[in-house]
Amino acid sequence: MKTETLNSAPVAASAPEIRAFFDEPTHTISYLVADPATRKAAVIDPVLDYDAASGTVDTRSVEAILAAAAKAGYEIVWALETHAHADHLSGAPFIKARTGAKIGIGEHIKDVQRIFRPVFNATDLKADGSDFDHLFADGERFRIGELEASVLHTPGHTPADIVYRVGDAAFVGDTLFMPDYGTARADFPGGDARTLYRSIRRLLDLPGGTRLFLCHDYKAPGRDHYAWETTVAAQRAANVHVGAGTSEADFVALREARDATLSAPTLLLPSIQVNIRAGRFPEAEANGVRYLKIPVKAAGGVVLG
Repeated sequence: MKTETLNSAPVAASAPEIRAFFDEPTHTISYLVADPATRKAAVIDPVLDYDAASGTVDTRSVEAILAAAAKAGYEIVWALETHAHADHLSGAPFIKARTGAKIGIGEHIKDVQRIFRPVFNATDLKADGSDFDHLFADGERFRIGELEASVLHTPGHTPADIVYRVGDAAFVGDTLFMPDYGTARADFPGGDARTLYRSIRRLLDLPGGTRLFLCHDYKAPGRDHYAWETTVAAQRAANVHVGAGTSEADFVALREARDATLSAPTLLLPSIQVNIRAGRFPEAEANGVRYLKIPVKAAGGVVLG
């Protein structure tokens, strides 16, 4: 099931128009964020549909965003990633090919590339971020039409996570979930629970009315609907992992204990290989076919070969 919603809150003249697109197979929310004055727009965290069982790629999720943009008269000028996702493949290159938009991500993607390049023996990958069109620094400002946007570096889930602030809205990626669900895991290579806590505190220091738009939702126990918009004030008061003055030590203990019980995301291996290349697949081999690698680990004395 894929759903689209149009932010229904009153929109001030300088506020962005925001449309959300929910991809249920990966529980991912992508956003179309536009300047109402100039109709320039950005897409944040677009999904490329990928069937792991067959290795088939489809662009229906991106096409839905592009169709909505065309209907609204938006010109997409940015395809923005909050980080290199481990649970879905990026649709940013398809958006770039169709619109000429620039692909942006945080500058610490270089750290993530250095971590994973040897994991996949990705000899074609330059660990300098050059697959992306722009690498954002902490505190950097840029424009979407006449809207000013700014960047917060929020590492912990991965070293490269960033938040995009546009008007009174902040697109937080995987750093926070809805208050009744908590926070992102911090056990991926390069992740760190203590760093994540400090990034979250930085987010919660924003004005209480700041609207937070999340990248994922999984329905917390007892909630029968998906949700992806909340506020800083709501997170401060009620987030089950960091709300109501939770200490750093308590959060780290809780986060590390919870992470120890979590299995790897279903699309972890294909997602990382593609997303650290800005959504580019590895080069085709001599037979014209592109391949994704699966590193094999031997457990319990198993002999391979």
